[in-house]
Amino acid sequence: MANFLASIFGTEQDKVNCSFYYKIGACRHGDRCSRKHVKPSYSQTILLPSMYQNPAHDAKNRLTPEQCANHFDAFYEDLWCELCKYGEPEELVVCDNTNDHLIGNVYARFKYEDSAQAACDALNSRWYAGRPIYCELSPVTDFREACCRLNSGEGCVRGGFCNFIHRKNPTPDLDRELTLATKKWLKERGRDAKSVSRSPSPEPTRRRY
Repeated sequence: MANFLASIFGTEQDKVNCSFYYKIGACRHGDRCSRKHVKPSYSQTILLPSMYQNPAHDAKNRLTPEQCANHFDAFYEDLWCELCKYGEPEELVVCDNTNDHLIGNVYARFKYEDSAQAACDALNSRWYAGRPIYCELSPVTDFREACCRLNSGEGCVRGGFCNFIHRKNPTPDLDRELTLATKKWLKERGRDAKSVSRSPSPEPTRRRY
Protein backbone atom coordinates (compact mmCIF):
# COMPACT_ATOMS: atom_id res chain seq x y z
CA MET A 1 0.00 0.00 0.00
CA ALA A 2 2.80 2.43 0.90
CA ASN A 3 4.49 1.85 -2.44
CA PHE A 4 1.23 2.42 -4.28
CA LEU A 5 0.53 5.69 -2.47
CA ALA A 6 4.06 6.87 -3.21
CA SER A 7 3.65 6.03 -6.90
CA ILE A 8 0.46 8.11 -7.30
CA PHE A 9 1.55 11.05 -5.11
CA GLY A 10 0.79 14.33 -6.88
CA THR A 11 -0.94 12.64 -9.82
CA GLU A 12 -4.60 12.86 -10.79
CA GLN A 13 -5.15 9.48 -9.11
CA ASP A 14 -4.09 10.99 -5.78
CA LYS A 15 -7.33 11.90 -3.96
CA VAL A 16 -5.51 13.60 -1.09
CA ASN A 17 -2.82 15.82 -2.60
CA CYS A 18 -3.47 18.42 -5.32
CA SER A 19 -1.87 17.39 -8.62
CA PHE A 20 -1.91 20.95 -9.97
CA TYR A 21 -0.06 22.30 -6.95
CA TYR A 22 2.49 19.50 -7.20
CA LYS A 23 3.11 20.09 -10.94
CA ILE A 24 2.78 23.88 -11.13
CA GLY A 25 3.26 25.16 -7.60
CA ALA A 26 -0.06 27.01 -7.81
CA CYS A 27 -3.73 26.03 -7.89
CA ARG A 28 -6.70 28.07 -9.08
CA HIS A 29 -8.69 27.03 -6.00
CA GLY A 30 -6.04 28.31 -3.59
CA ASP A 31 -6.85 27.65 0.07
CA ARG A 32 -10.34 26.47 -0.92
CA CYS A 33 -8.95 23.46 -2.78
CA SER A 34 -10.39 20.16 -1.55
CA ARG A 35 -6.95 18.54 -1.79
CA LYS A 36 -3.80 19.26 0.16
CA HIS A 37 -1.09 21.68 -0.96
CA VAL A 38 1.97 20.21 0.70
CA LYS A 39 4.75 22.81 0.74
CA PRO A 40 8.21 21.26 0.45
CA SER A 41 10.72 21.62 3.27
CA TYR A 42 13.54 21.55 0.69
CA SER A 43 13.64 22.04 -3.07
CA GLN A 44 15.84 23.24 -5.92
CA THR A 45 13.03 25.56 -7.06
CA ILE A 46 11.74 28.80 -5.60
CA LEU A 47 8.53 30.66 -6.46
CA LEU A 48 8.15 34.44 -6.41
CA PRO A 49 4.37 35.00 -6.74
CA SER A 50 3.15 37.94 -8.84
CA MET A 51 6.65 39.42 -9.07
CA TYR A 52 6.67 40.40 -12.75
CA GLN A 53 4.37 43.32 -13.50
CA ASN A 54 3.80 42.87 -17.23
CA PRO A 55 2.91 46.23 -18.83
CA ALA A 56 1.10 44.37 -21.61
CA HIS A 57 -1.49 43.27 -19.02
CA ASP A 58 -2.16 46.86 -17.92
CA ALA A 59 -5.24 48.44 -19.52
CA LYS A 60 -3.43 51.80 -19.50
CA ASN A 61 -0.34 50.44 -21.22
CA ARG A 62 0.97 52.61 -24.06
CA LEU A 63 4.21 50.74 -24.76
CA THR A 64 4.91 49.27 -28.17
CA PRO A 65 5.58 45.50 -28.48
CA GLU A 66 9.29 46.27 -28.83
CA GLN A 67 9.27 48.38 -25.66
CA CYS A 68 7.43 45.61 -23.81
CA ALA A 69 10.10 43.13 -24.94
CA ASN A 70 12.86 45.46 -23.71
CA HIS A 71 11.02 45.88 -20.41
CA PHE A 72 10.91 42.11 -19.94
CA ASP A 73 14.55 41.61 -20.95
CA ALA A 74 15.63 44.20 -18.37
CA PHE A 75 13.60 42.44 -15.65
CA TYR A 76 14.84 38.97 -16.65
CA GLU A 77 18.49 40.03 -16.69
CA ASP A 78 18.20 41.91 -13.41
CA LEU A 79 16.67 38.93 -11.63
CA TRP A 80 19.04 36.36 -13.16
CA CYS A 81 22.09 38.33 -12.02
CA GLU A 82 20.61 38.71 -8.54
CA LEU A 83 19.96 34.97 -8.29
CA CYS A 84 23.60 34.26 -9.15
CA LYS A 85 24.55 35.67 -5.74
CA TYR A 86 23.11 32.55 -4.13
CA GLY A 87 24.28 29.85 -6.50
CA GLU A 88 23.96 28.67 -10.09
CA PRO A 89 20.46 29.16 -11.53
CA GLU A 90 19.65 26.46 -14.08
CA GLU A 91 16.27 27.74 -15.21
CA LEU A 92 14.24 30.94 -14.84
CA VAL A 93 10.56 30.74 -15.78
CA VAL A 94 8.21 33.74 -15.92
CA CYS A 95 4.48 33.20 -16.36
CA ASP A 96 2.67 35.09 -19.12
CA ASN A 97 -0.72 33.90 -17.84
CA THR A 98 -3.42 36.37 -16.82
CA ASN A 99 -5.39 34.21 -14.36
CA ASP A 100 -5.19 35.20 -10.71
CA HIS A 101 -3.09 32.31 -9.39
CA LEU A 102 -0.38 32.48 -12.10
CA ILE A 103 -0.16 36.09 -13.29
CA GLY A 104 3.35 37.45 -12.86
CA ASN A 105 4.63 34.31 -11.11
CA VAL A 106 8.36 33.70 -11.39
CA TYR A 107 10.08 30.36 -10.80
CA ALA A 108 13.82 29.82 -10.46
CA ARG A 109 15.40 26.38 -10.34
CA PHE A 110 18.92 26.15 -8.91
CA LYS A 111 21.49 23.43 -9.31
CA TYR A 112 21.55 22.82 -5.57
CA GLU A 113 18.85 22.83 -2.90
CA ASP A 114 20.89 24.89 -0.45
CA SER A 115 21.22 27.62 -3.09
CA ALA A 116 17.44 27.75 -3.41
CA GLN A 117 17.04 27.94 0.36
CA ALA A 118 19.61 30.75 0.61
CA ALA A 119 17.85 32.70 -2.13
CA CYS A 120 14.46 32.17 -0.49
CA ASP A 121 15.68 33.36 2.90
CA ALA A 122 17.41 36.45 1.47
CA LEU A 123 14.76 37.54 -1.02
CA ASN A 124 11.96 37.53 1.54
CA SER A 125 13.53 40.60 3.11
CA ARG A 126 13.96 42.42 -0.22
CA TRP A 127 11.91 44.81 -2.34
CA TYR A 128 11.73 45.15 -6.13
CA ALA A 129 10.26 48.07 -8.10
CA GLY A 130 8.75 49.51 -4.93
CA ARG A 131 7.01 46.25 -3.94
CA PRO A 132 7.98 43.66 -1.29
CA ILE A 133 9.23 40.33 -2.63
CA TYR A 134 7.52 37.16 -1.43
CA CYS A 135 9.41 33.94 -1.94
CA GLU A 136 8.76 30.30 -1.10
CA LEU A 137 10.11 26.88 -1.98
CA SER A 138 8.16 25.25 -4.78
CA PRO A 139 7.46 21.56 -5.46
CA VAL A 140 7.97 22.05 -9.22
CA THR A 141 10.85 19.96 -10.53
CA ASP A 142 10.07 19.54 -14.24
CA PHE A 143 8.91 22.58 -16.20
CA ARG A 144 8.16 20.38 -19.20
CA GLU A 145 5.22 19.10 -17.16
CA ALA A 146 4.32 22.50 -15.71
CA CYS A 147 4.29 24.45 -18.99
CA CYS A 148 1.46 24.35 -21.52
CA ARG A 149 2.57 22.27 -24.48
CA LEU A 150 0.17 24.02 -26.87
CA ASN A 151 1.49 27.48 -26.09
CA SER A 152 4.54 26.98 -28.33
CA GLY A 153 2.73 25.17 -31.13
CA GLU A 154 -0.61 25.77 -32.80
CA GLY A 155 -1.68 27.88 -29.87
CA CYS A 156 -3.61 27.29 -26.66
CA VAL A 157 -7.32 28.03 -26.97
CA ARG A 158 -7.50 29.09 -23.32
CA GLY A 159 -4.86 31.77 -23.81
CA GLY A 160 -3.76 33.55 -20.66
CA PHE A 161 -6.43 31.76 -18.61
CA CYS A 162 -4.81 28.36 -19.10
CA ASN A 163 -4.05 26.55 -15.84
CA PHE A 164 -0.64 25.45 -17.13
CA ILE A 165 2.26 27.88 -17.36
CA HIS A 166 2.52 30.00 -20.49
CA ARG A 167 6.22 30.73 -20.39
CA LYS A 168 7.46 34.19 -21.34
CA ASN A 169 10.92 34.00 -22.85
CA PRO A 170 13.64 36.65 -23.14
CA THR A 171 15.11 37.49 -26.51
CA PRO A 172 17.47 34.72 -27.76
CA ASP A 173 20.47 37.07 -27.67
CA LEU A 174 19.94 37.87 -23.99
CA ASP A 175 19.34 34.23 -23.09
CA ARG A 176 22.58 33.20 -24.79
CA GLU A 177 24.52 36.10 -23.27
CA LEU A 178 23.42 35.30 -19.72
CA THR A 179 24.21 31.60 -20.11
CA LEU A 180 27.73 32.33 -21.36
CA ALA A 181 28.34 35.05 -18.77
CA THR A 182 27.32 32.74 -15.92
CA LYS A 183 29.62 29.93 -17.11
CA LYS A 184 32.50 32.38 -17.41
CA TRP A 185 31.77 33.83 -13.97
CA LEU A 186 31.92 30.40 -12.34
CA LYS A 187 35.01 29.33 -14.27
CA GLU A 188 36.96 32.49 -13.37
CA ARG A 189 36.39 31.82 -9.68
CA GLY A 190 37.46 28.19 -9.97
CA ARG A 191 34.50 27.02 -7.93
CA ASP A 192 31.29 25.16 -8.51
CA ALA A 193 27.87 26.64 -7.86
CA LYS A 194 27.60 25.07 -4.42
CA SER A 195 30.61 26.92 -3.04
CA VAL A 196 29.37 30.13 -4.65
CA SER A 197 26.05 29.78 -2.85
CA ARG A 198 27.80 29.42 0.49
CA SER A 199 29.94 32.48 -0.07
CA PRO A 200 28.11 35.06 -2.22
CA SER A 201 30.34 37.09 -4.51
CA PRO A 202 29.71 39.68 -7.24
CA GLU A 203 27.26 38.42 -9.84
CA PRO A 204 27.84 38.42 -13.62
CA THR A 205 28.15 41.92 -15.02
CA ARG A 206 24.88 43.52 -16.03
CA ARG A 207 24.54 45.19 -19.38
CA ARG A 208 24.32 48.95 -19.53
CA TYR A 209 21.02 50.33 -20.79
